Amino acid sequence: MSNSVYDFSVNTIAGEQVSLADYSEQVVLVVNTASQCGFTKQYAGLESLYQAKKEQGFSVLGFPCNQFGEQEKGGSDEISQFCELNFGVTFPLFEKIDVNGENAAPLFNYLTTNARGILGSKRIKWNFTKFLVGKDGKVVKRYAPTTKPEAIESDIQKLLSA
Repeated sequence: MSNSVYDFSVNTIAGEQVSLADYSEQVVLVVNTASQCGFTKQYAGLESLYQAKKEQGFSVLGFPCNQFGEQEKGGSDEISQFCELNFGVTFPLFEKIDVNGENAAPLFNYLTTNARGILGSKRIKWNFTKFLVGKDGKVVKRYAPTTKPEAIESDIQKLLSA
């Protein structure tokens, strides 16, 4: 049983395995993303938060997912180029994963177990569900896809200042 997000390794969008322990002592926002979603414009808000707070020890980690309306059909190169060209994304992106079901990435099983949704549901309902993780690697809060990144800024700042 994992005790924090730092216990997981994931593959970057370029295919390199990295340990999330590389983000220890940082406040992290983990987001399942998609390029063809009504919420895709949130990439801009996520990038803005990342730029504003990265020097204080904050990172956004984007995990593309094709489980919701097949809104992330492309491969890693296509996803990476889309995010960079359309939204200027510089925060870390990772390989496309599943966030629900028997093939769900272990990181997302951990996140959904430790920060449940409405009515205690583990299941992620849609793209751009966000998980705020404290400096200790533990999940602090889960946010709905409709929650705009700028609405999370005060929660992020509280954790950075703690």
